[in-house]
Amino acid sequence: MKKISVILMGCGGVGRQLLQHIVSFRSLHAKMGVHLRVVGVSDSKSLAVPVDVLKEGLDDDLLSEVCSIKSAGSALTTLGALGKGEYRVFNGSESIRETEEIAQLLGKSTGLVVVDCSASSETVEILMKAVDLGCCVVLANKKPLTSTLEHYDKLVLDPRRIRHESTVGAGLPVIASMNRIISSGDPVHSIVGSLSGTLGYVMSELEDGRPLSQVVRAAKTLGYTEPDPRDDLSGMDVARKALILARLLGKRIVMDSIKIESLYPEEMRPGVMTVDDFLQNGIAKLDQNIEERVKRASSNGCVLRYVCMIEGSSVQVGIREVPKDSPLGRLRGSDNIVEIRSRCYKEQPLVIQGAGAGNDTTAAGVLADIIDMQDLFP
Repeated sequence: MKKISVILMGCGGVGRQLLQHIVSFRSLHAKMGVHLRVVGVSDSKSLAVPVDVLKEGLDDDLLSEVCSIKSAGSALTTLGALGKGEYRVFNGSESIRETEEIAQLLGKSTGLVVVDCSASSETVEILMKAVDLGCCVVLANKKPLTSTLEHYDKLVLDPRRIRHESTVGAGLPVIASMNRIISSGDPVHSIVGSLSGTLGYVMSELEDGRPLSQVVRAAKTLGYTEPDPRDDLSGMDVARKALILARLLGKRIVMDSIKIESLYPEEMRPGVMTVDDFLQNGIAKLDQNIEERVKRASSNGCVLRYVCMIEGSSVQVGIREVPKDSPLGRLRGSDNIVEIRSRCYKEQPLVIQGAGAGNDTTAAGVLADIIDMQDLFP
């Protein structure tokens, strides 16, 4: 049985779903000859580890309990009163130091996969040290790969030891498909993608004639948006995904190089206008302009989609008119879609489409990335 040691950073929706998948799929992985040994789970403040990380992992009952208490909004420190299995909990700077010690202990001996399911930019330094110590890295968190070029270069120095399928399109095989095209020597000419489930939903609802303000309020009620919908409407999430794809193609660019169209003006940004004020008063002022753009697109036989466009040295993110009968034009709801054009896919692009959001789908992509690294373990 091949044992893969895993340490998880981030116990949000994706991290918890990953732990549940690991526990649920033990028998499947056993048939594959693989056992995932979770040697650490951390949130933003604490880290839980087994007493002896060389010999044991956190038991499945404890992992399930972690999911329960984090779902309830409690801290990992509350594990202390449960007495499930033998483990220790570290807090604050001690948790960071312990994470690094585990990486040093296991990185070049039994091997270790450091999984980042957080949404933090503060994990970059830990990931860089983990890479130095010979660890593998799996990311759902987009921020490390959209940090400085120095950080990016360090993280991808050994491509075999990093997987990040879930940073773009959740569980969709976008990164894997691009890597296959690139490694075959087929030059990629352009990428166009609708990579936000939230904005995909918004655009397809606008197409049906509903006002933007009504659509965004509905999307928030349905749980499609972040607590502050402007986090989605700013286009920054799509821009991060576009930057990851552009860098994968070898483009030496930073976030400031990307032209990003926000769906709201500066005077409605967070810090200037509250969430409630934006939803009750601000967003309604944007209805007329968007309605006119929808009608103009329709008169051209097109619909509006919020997309990233990568072509040559240009990377842009924003609303575009696309033909109604194109793959992008037929997109409905919160699905993601990516069109890749290359020498081999010149006339008809390679189209990858499916659910591009959701904790379950994203966690499944992370789990597949971890299993994909089994050949690197003794």
